[in-house]
Amino acid sequence: MPLHRHIVSSTLAMALLGVMAMAAAQTAPHTEKKIYCWNDAGRKICGDALPASATDSARTEFSIKSGMATAHIDRTLNSEERSAAAQAADLARQQAEAEAMQKRRDLAMVESYMTESDLRRAYGERTALLDESIKSSRLTVSTLRSSLISLLRQAGNKELSNTPVPRPLADSIQTQHADLLRQSQILLAQQQDRSELGSEFEDSLRRYRLMKPTKAEPSAAAPAGPAATSSAAPTAAKSPAG
Repeated sequence: MPLHRHIVSSTLAMALLGVMAMAAAQTAPHTEKKIYCWNDAGRKICGDALPASATDSARTEFSIKSGMATAHIDRTLNSEERSAAAQAADLARQQAEAEAMQKRRDLAMVESYMTESDLRRAYGERTALLDESIKSSRLTVSTLRSSLISLLRQAGNKELSNTPVPRPLADSIQTQHADLLRQSQILLAQQQDRSELGSEFEDSLRRYRLMKPTKAEPSAAAPAGPAATSSAAPTAAKSPAG
């Protein structure tokens, strides 16, 4: 009797395992077989398995059942190509950020200036301030140059009379020369800002009219300040050194 129960139990267990296997087979995801086609040294090769040597190659996958292409996988990029792709993506991101920032600036400009006249007036004030700074810098450069010429003349007279140039005079010449160079650079920067101010005004006016076309005013009157050229931002006047 115990032996009979053991045989029955074994039979039931085998049947149960069979049922579980059938259920697992029905519920397991069906993986469709594929045909892979790739190029190897200019030759097209196809097979139902992808060798390790072709895993980085471009390939097309076909369904065995339908014969239709189901996917196309590009080849794996090398390190240089990945670096170039990353740089291109970074450049595109920076460009998108710059465009978004410009749009915010345009919106702020439209909110800040109710009419074209307000925009022209603002640029006119910027131009006037910059022109005053340039005028002041030119005067400073002229004064420094005249002073330097006077000091050089004194030193030249000393040398012509076979008299050593005093150390204080030589130091003053060096200091005056350095001041002249520094102030000349400031003047050049101010002139550059002034030359850019006109084109910035024209660009701002164009953007303003695009953002606010219904309130754009006739452009017969020239802008109050930037008649020809312009700068990206109305930088505060650089105070002349000396």
